[in-house]
Amino acid sequence: MLRTLVQSLRMTLRDWRAGELRFLLVALVVAVSALTSVSFFVDRMRTGLNRDAHQLLGADLVIRGDAPISELWRSEARKRGLTLAETVVFPSMALAGEGDAMQSKLASVKAVSTGYPLRGNLKVASNGTDDGVTTRDIPAAGTVWVDPTLLLALDLQVGSTLKLGDRQFKIARVIASEPDRGAGFMNFAPRVMLAETDLASTKLIQYGSRITYRLLVAGTPETATAFQQWVESSIDKNAIKGIRLESLDSGQPQMRATLERAEQFLSLVGLLSAMLAAVAIAMAARRFMLRHVDSCAMLRCLGMTQNQVTLLYLVEFFLIGLVGSALGAVVGFGAHFVLLEWLGKLVSSDLPAASFLPALQGIATGLLLLIGFALPPVLQLRNVPHNRVIRREQDAPQPVALATYGLGLLTFVGLLLWQAGNVKLGLLTAGGFLGGLALFAVLGWLSLKSLRAMRGLINHASWRFAITALQRRPGATVVQVVALSLGLMALLLLTVVRGDLVSAWRQATPADAPNQFVINIQPDQTQRVRGELTANGVIDPTLYPMIRGRLIAVNGAAIGGDAYVDDRAKRLVEREFNLSTMTGLPPQNQVIAGRWFDNSKPEASVEEGLARTLGLKLGDTLKFDIAGQLVEAPVTSLRKLDWGSMQVNFFVILNPAVMASTPQTWITAFHLPPQNVALVNQLTRDFPNLTVVDVGNVIKQIQAVVDQVVTAVEFLFLFTLVSGVLVLYAALAGSHDERTREAGLLRALGATRKQLSQAQWIEFVLVGGLSGLLAASGAAAVGWSLATFVFDFEWQFSPVVWLAGLVVGAACAVFGGWAGLRNVLNQPPLQTLRGT
Repeated sequence: MLRTLVQSLRMTLRDWRAGELRFLLVALVVAVSALTSVSFFVDRMRTGLNRDAHQLLGADLVIRGDAPISELWRSEARKRGLTLAETVVFPSMALAGEGDAMQSKLASVKAVSTGYPLRGNLKVASNGTDDGVTTRDIPAAGTVWVDPTLLLALDLQVGSTLKLGDRQFKIARVIASEPDRGAGFMNFAPRVMLAETDLASTKLIQYGSRITYRLLVAGTPETATAFQQWVESSIDKNAIKGIRLESLDSGQPQMRATLERAEQFLSLVGLLSAMLAAVAIAMAARRFMLRHVDSCAMLRCLGMTQNQVTLLYLVEFFLIGLVGSALGAVVGFGAHFVLLEWLGKLVSSDLPAASFLPALQGIATGLLLLIGFALPPVLQLRNVPHNRVIRREQDAPQPVALATYGLGLLTFVGLLLWQAGNVKLGLLTAGGFLGGLALFAVLGWLSLKSLRAMRGLINHASWRFAITALQRRPGATVVQVVALSLGLMALLLLTVVRGDLVSAWRQATPADAPNQFVINIQPDQTQRVRGELTANGVIDPTLYPMIRGRLIAVNGAAIGGDAYVDDRAKRLVEREFNLSTMTGLPPQNQVIAGRWFDNSKPEASVEEGLARTLGLKLGDTLKFDIAGQLVEAPVTSLRKLDWGSMQVNFFVILNPAVMASTPQTWITAFHLPPQNVALVNQLTRDFPNLTVVDVGNVIKQIQAVVDQVVTAVEFLFLFTLVSGVLVLYAALAGSHDERTREAGLLRALGATRKQLSQAQWIEFVLVGGLSGLLAASGAAAVGWSLATFVFDFEWQFSPVVWLAGLVVGAACAVFGGWAGLRNVLNQPPLQTLRGT
């Protein structure tokens, strides 16, 4: 046994010096690094969430609602000896300057009580560039603390005056770090923090304001848990809506859910690279097997048994697998810093060190890939007969060796299920991978067949040699085309096609589409707001009533999030809707079922997408809770909305007959040319309670985040492209010996070295160009499908996609081909023929 291990180590060193194992090592490094880069990133993010669970909540338990938290709950918490603090968060306009020089900026206002935060640290600084120091204070009366971005946006500094509603405040500090900031939509806006005791004087809290109330609770784990159970019991007993509990067990559920989805998606992207690399591993292992048949026969002649030969090569491959997987883990560790640069800062800038678990998982994955995809060819070496030394024929693979190819498929599916973390998602993804591979294989094979008719198109020997070489090895050629196409398509989809989608969306949006939304208009302000808009060039401004209401029952049956499986449906029924009321059908709305109401009795019109999500249909009776008033109305029509128009739209519209006594605010939207931006400042100066949302700025902020995410995914897809090039290299390297013999024979028959070299370059360009065309066609097809069936706007096919596919595909194929076949023509023909 020991002698066999020593001999195996010697063979490993000899094969390494001969260059037999280097490609196998590179393929393993790419596969493992693609997966471990994601694993290290997710591991650090998850560890950070667990470590900072207190900090992310600012407490041990948080009760969140869209109405003030019950005083009964506060009293109960105090009785139990728990410490309390409160926050009130809402969007509002922050104003700076006087008269015509006044500027405004949408901000996320946060009023905090004494003791905030109960857990974690709030850091403040004296200017926008310092790291900040921890403080246990809150803003003093008459002062605010702000984000540094607000200082830049309004050209302010510490000590300047900021106006919120009817109150002037002095900027006292800059917020450097806020523990419970979270990742909600309004947190794209800069923060303005003030004392809760100053909130009433701003007069910003009015009916219709989008406010989040949070009660922070801290104490011993046992007491906090018991109080949480008491609150949950109270919610269930009294059927209270609009309350969400966040504890240390859940952390911030939205953030954790986002991280889990990101982990699944990024892991599957990494796994695509690993699977392509695994194909390269299988090809490299097959080439290794073919080149060691004679050595194996000699070992059998010298007395080695089948089991000894098998053990010899298994140990060799295990050593390579261990070294390659370890190197892949090191490369993945380095690559995860790139992901952190683009994605980590969206959530946290202070993450704990990585653990060893992702490295161990990466090494295990590498060994699994090696077992699943390299073992079948290696096991065939055990069946090499002694007389192979004399007779050159080779027996067909034994059934056991063939059966091990199924091991590769099982490994593929098993890794998918592991990385997806969900059986359904894993199986769907596996089906998608295999379906995509099959589709590209069929298209590649048909394209290869069509090249046969082009053989006589150009009367040049090199052209004919290239076409013949492709036709002679159709299987290897199709594998090259498929592998390279998958990597290219992914990158084209995220670069060129993504840009085309954004451009098509912008073209589909009318040039005069509203880019400013004004909310919180009070009933007594509607005429004055309409007049001010008209006076400043806004044509026929339309104001719509907006009513906050919660859907509590359908056909008399109470509903809640537990009644639905779909996450979107759960969110919809657990929050308040923006309802409206009007007599006429709004523009950009089309009744597709039922009829528009006549205002003779209570009726409701529902948007078709909402009806589909919540399972609503014509005739269903909806019950809403609107500020304590219960309103019932049957669904008499379903509407289709043009969301791309950017107009004010509502999920549910009820007729005025049923909404006459309900409290309401008003909303309007209008298009504001860049040169008239002063109108926003004028509106917020004359009506401090208004909130003006600049859609263009919001989209820019979201686009910036999306660009960061896409850049990170593009980086991962580079591994996919490298894997595709590795497959191409492996396929060409696998035919290296055969091509050397062919070249020697052709040169003996009169072909020149120049003709054969040109034939190789033509072959590479054809394979790369074909891969690029297929990748571009696939990316364009996905783009068209998204535009037509998801986003519902017209798609324009751009020739840039195919041009980019051709150029990049040809470049990758030329590089991989040169690396795989650069020595084919270096051997003299006589030496080649003698070797044959």
